[in-house]
Amino acid sequence: MTAMATKAAPRPETGEAEFRRWTPQEVVDLKLLPYRSARIVREKCYRRELFCHRDGGRITFTADDLRRNNELGAQVPLSA
Repeated sequence: MTAMATKAAPRPETGEAEFRRWTPQEVVDLKLLPYRSARIVREKCYRRELFCHRDGGRITFTADDLRRNNELGAQVPLSA
């Protein structure tokens, strides 16, 4: 493999990331979700606890899926 082929995937902030799909391992490596292992991410997808796509039996995440999953963990401060 060349150095060009081993570069890291683009972050979700970029325009081209809207069309990219990430695997559970890439999500964990890039720290796009607050989980430490790809196995946990896959198990949560199997239990339908995370938004994901199952295209052809493979679990993938779009930028929209990652945004929706991050909203699930957001905490709203109590108004005093």
